[in-house]
Amino acid sequence: MRYFLELSYNGTPYHGWQRQPNAISVQEVLEDALSLLLKSKIDIVGAGRTDTGVHAKQIMAHFDSKDELNVVKFRYKLNSLLPKEIAIKEVSLVGDDAHARFDAISRSYEYFVTLYKDPFSINSAYYLKKELDVDLMNEAAKLLLNYTSFKCFSKSKTDVKTYNCTITHAVWEINDNKLIFKISANRFLRNMVRAIVGTLIEIGEHKLNLEDLKNIIKSENRSEAGYSVPAHGLYLTEVQYPKTIYRTK
Repeated sequence: MRYFLELSYNGTPYHGWQRQPNAISVQEVLEDALSLLLKSKIDIVGAGRTDTGVHAKQIMAHFDSKDELNVVKFRYKLNSLLPKEIAIKEVSLVGDDAHARFDAISRSYEYFVTLYKDPFSINSAYYLKKELDVDLMNEAAKLLLNYTSFKCFSKSKTDVKTYNCTITHAVWEINDNKLIFKISANRFLRNMVRAIVGTLIEIGEHKLNLEDLKNIIKSENRSEAGYSVPAHGLYLTEVQYPKTIYRTK
């Protein structure tokens, strides 16, 4: 039987989502806890692969169990085995063919920038000591919705079949002394959000303009785009699926 895990994690102590040979990852910690609890080797598939230091307010993963689970008791037991940085929100029974990565229809990220020195956001927001033209940054963010190929914002050595993504939402919001960039798309490329944020910040600093952004996207060249902002300000916030993949029995 296949189950979806809905979880959140603080990515500070982990070298990203994906299991690695010489570094601790979220996937490894989860698989070890599940294997211990279910008394057999359990492999999980996540909705995406966050980089080192990136956080997730919501991410989904699937695993298979030979036995039917009491999802409420199972969630409680699994949480008791996991470290404080990882929390299971829900365990849901899904169809046998449901896939945490391939069935996702939308993903959303948020990036946090703090405009003042805050000791409590050292690992949760990017401290930027500069004045930014947020209105211009929002004009630039709107332009992203006019394009589909985002190779210019992708890591150069990435094994993907296409660099096309459909961005449905991109906006900067101001909350107290924090800037929050919110973006949603059907899929994202490796490092894409952090490269977009860095480029938009350079526009906010008037180092680049709107025409520059258009030319950067058309160039399909990562070296033409802005810098990649630090990982610790980035959060995967939502992954959406068709309701038809869930089942009660």
